[in-house]
Amino acid sequence: MKLLLALSALLAAIGLSQGAAVMSVDLGTEWMKVGVVSPGVPMEIALNRESKRKTPAILAFRNGVRTIGEDAETIGIKDPSSAYGYLLDLLGKTIDNPVVDLYRKRFPYYNIVGDPERNTVVFRKSDTEEFSVEELVAQMLVKAKQFAQESTQQAITECVLTVPGYFGQAEREALLAAAQLANLKVLQLINDYAAVALNYGVFHRGEINETAQYFLFYDMGAYKTSAAVVSYQLVKDKQTKEVNPVVQVLGVGFDRSLGGLEIQLRLRDYLAAEFNALKKTKTDVTTSPRALAKLFKEAGRLKNVLSANTDHYAQIENLLEDIDFKLAVSREKLEEICADLWPRTTKPLEQALASSHLSLDVINQVILFGGGTRVPRVQETIKALIKQELGKNLNADESATMGAVYKAADLSAGFKVKKFVVKDAVLYPLQVSFERDPGDGAAVKQVKRVLFALMNPYPQKKVITFNKHTDDFEFFVNYADLDRYSQNDITALGSLNVTKVELKQVKELLEKSKKEVVDNKGIKAFFYLDDSGIFRCTNVEYVYDKQKLEEEADEDDSTLSKLGSTLSKLFTKDGEEKKDKKEDTEQVEEPSATGEEPPKAEEDKPKQEQAEEEDASNKEPKSEENKPESGDAKEKNETMKLVTVKTPVTYQSQLQFTAPLAGTGYDSSLAKLTAINQAEEQRVRLESAFNALESHIIEVQQKLDEDSYASCVTAEEKEKLLAECSTLGEWLYEDLEDPKAEIYEDKLAQLKKLSNVFLARHWEHEERPEAIKALKGMLEHSEKFLATGRNLTKETNPEKDVYTQVEIDTLAKVIDETSTWLKTETAAQKKLAKNADIRLTVKDITDKMGLLDREIKYLVNKSKIWKPKAKPAADKDKKKDKDGEEATSAGGSGDDSAKPETAEEQQEQPEVEQEPVEEITPTPAGTDEDKTPHSEL
Repeated sequence: MKLLLALSALLAAIGLSQGAAVMSVDLGTEWMKVGVVSPGVPMEIALNRESKRKTPAILAFRNGVRTIGEDAETIGIKDPSSAYGYLLDLLGKTIDNPVVDLYRKRFPYYNIVGDPERNTVVFRKSDTEEFSVEELVAQMLVKAKQFAQESTQQAITECVLTVPGYFGQAEREALLAAAQLANLKVLQLINDYAAVALNYGVFHRGEINETAQYFLFYDMGAYKTSAAVVSYQLVKDKQTKEVNPVVQVLGVGFDRSLGGLEIQLRLRDYLAAEFNALKKTKTDVTTSPRALAKLFKEAGRLKNVLSANTDHYAQIENLLEDIDFKLAVSREKLEEICADLWPRTTKPLEQALASSHLSLDVINQVILFGGGTRVPRVQETIKALIKQELGKNLNADESATMGAVYKAADLSAGFKVKKFVVKDAVLYPLQVSFERDPGDGAAVKQVKRVLFALMNPYPQKKVITFNKHTDDFEFFVNYADLDRYSQNDITALGSLNVTKVELKQVKELLEKSKKEVVDNKGIKAFFYLDDSGIFRCTNVEYVYDKQKLEEEADEDDSTLSKLGSTLSKLFTKDGEEKKDKKEDTEQVEEPSATGEEPPKAEEDKPKQEQAEEEDASNKEPKSEENKPESGDAKEKNETMKLVTVKTPVTYQSQLQFTAPLAGTGYDSSLAKLTAINQAEEQRVRLESAFNALESHIIEVQQKLDEDSYASCVTAEEKEKLLAECSTLGEWLYEDLEDPKAEIYEDKLAQLKKLSNVFLARHWEHEERPEAIKALKGMLEHSEKFLATGRNLTKETNPEKDVYTQVEIDTLAKVIDETSTWLKTETAAQKKLAKNADIRLTVKDITDKMGLLDREIKYLVNKSKIWKPKAKPAADKDKKKDKDGEEATSAGGSGDDSAKPETAEEQQEQPEVEQEPVEEITPTPAGTDEDKTPHSEL
């Protein structure tokens, strides 16, 4: 039973350790980077199958085989419509979104259709092959998880994902759905500039103090450009009293269509125009998807080279109709064809400064990240604006990944990291709108209240109170105050309506509680913008005050009221319900984000009433016999108190933007991805089994030709092995109708059963000399130890009897038997041929070494814990008495210093001396003897 319990505990510990690793994924438009952290291993980048730190974010399907990264790019050249890339900005978009129109213009070879239920983007390759954007992104995340698991050798289910800051509710929900398809639990969606700012702060923690320091992070990626103004400051937490560094986003600007991709497309179109100008063929190169894909790839290579060189050649073999293309392109020409893009590079920076209400004078440094910032003209344009040196001390590719993985470790239960608070900011303000009937036949009013204003920090909770509604009603949460954004940015958001909330059975609820209402606090709706930027209406409740007898038990409150009270405690400030003045209009309240519970029922009493109770409890009680109960006391027992009642309101919340993947659509996508993953696992297993069998056949044939191996096999065994290898080699390359991995694995097992005989003999002959050498060395050291141990027995050294004679004899016997065995077995083995069965195996030698090791360790451990025996107390007393007599004779009969002073001491002294105690000899400080070396003493 104990063994089973121990085994269960071990398995539980292993399961816990395997699930402790977490990852981050910086899923960019062009590249994917994966960060991991696992127990005992610092934060690092997970390598892909090619041992590279970043993977092209492109997925391809051909002949039912899924590929990713560089392999997918290769397929994309041959068959562009089979490779899917630059997907991120298509998440959460309907087919009529201008972002989708731009994608079609940039990549005309895709057949993009609308989802029949949600009208979202679907790539249709054929009647049997089509993928939604969520499905494609989910498969990218599956690959990211595989890279992370191979790097950590642990199962991973939790992650933090980076997103562009301009993502709205629809895009964020779509990415969460994709992560769910990939069987990943998203701890947080973190904006890319917030992740970079966190990464920078973690490595510059020592420079952060109580004075705010301002930095501007500028990012140009493949698809977009953004800038964010942040502040670093040490802030004391009001609850924990801890002082932690805080990075807060103060201002953000972006251009969602300006990036390295736009430069690459301009260069692609320029190369296409130059090729057509040569008039080597009548076919327009832009009408050929394959030629266009070749031009696009070459444009990307040329763009990267021209970032470091002033000129370079574009070269493409067999661009179109067996025609090669070569063209000299200078950096000056690249800057010319992108002339209208350079002024746009500073707009996000200016927007970020404007929304933060700061000037460049207070910005400590402008720090660059993102691959697009390597373009020289981009750096020159920014530098001309800010008139200071640019910060290039961040890893432009990996800073967001490393910041996100730090956040993942912070949020995961398996790690403890130094606290670093991140406060992001709202880019798209949210407002509540509803209708209110003023009565008296007046027109219905449209009322709007801002919930989360521009650059409000989040995560944050808000409450809005409705005082004038007496029947069922509804309200909407929408994007608002978008004047600072261009029309393209606004239309890219899609629907500006976020949520519709319908309140039901309001009239019945008000009627039911009408008789007991003393003060109507109104209907309160609670909202939460979480750390992923996801908005939710979390609860709606009706709040009112009623009178209640003081001696009534709290159990009389309804279960629903208690539930509503508990929920509201997560949102309301202490004492929020104590307001005496009733609000005339609906208002937005900002509850504490701490989530602490407000005072309990006793604390809801009026202060005066509480004070009276305290005074009464502090007074000494008088005898009831002497003082009869008065009328005032009876009235006090019937005192009414005011309590707050919170009753949940039935409500229904409906998303108004592009619906995320859910229901039957989600189940269908999950089944499709599961089938693809299983097919890939089978394919990988089949390929591995085939390659393993092929490699082993070649290995056996080669080694049988080597003298060292051939000497270890008999003629009969060799003939049988070569025949088996020949048969399997011919069978291996036959076309099987239905090849299975199990077939190849069985064949490999059969071959290994034959080959392991001579391979094991060869290994034994190679390893035996080293094993014998190690055993002889151990025997030599054991004999030296035995010689020392013989002098530490009671018979040879009574004062230091560490070992018994039996222990010494046992060790001597083991040494003698092992030495004899080694000589006998070594001589017998030498008489055998190399291809004979092994007599003296390496395992036999290691077993003998283990036996010797156990005996020696036992004796060594015994010597460590051995202590000399304490001398009997009687001997000590005699010695003391003898010393005392000598002192008395030397000092004279009149010296009584050694005698007990009283009769009581005379009685107690012998009892103490009879008990043997451990002697502790304190060392006097400052004596000359203490300074004398022990050798001289």
